[in-house]
Amino acid sequence: TPCKINLIPFNPFQGTDYQCSSGNRRHAFANILINQGFVVTTRKTRGDDIDAACGQLVGKVADKTRRLERSLRKNEHLVSVKADNTSQS
Repeated sequence: TPCKINLIPFNPFQGTDYQCSSGNRRHAFANILINQGFVVTTRKTRGDDIDAACGQLVGKVADKTRRLERSLRKNEHLVSVKADNTSQS
């Protein structure tokens, strides 16, 4: 299947253990793909200096919505209700 592969360096952000691969490693991987006949573009990282690179803004927005906190409270409530129903049986 004809395709073009975009390699995008990972932009680290607070709360993740992932790191960006070195330039040499990204270049070596691109060469493997190119040698297999793929068209490869390696994207330049932009916006990482202001935490606006790919994926970084989503993490900040999600934190502001407190979605995870609400979900945890909901799950705690469901577990509590289930435990109460089980103990009453």
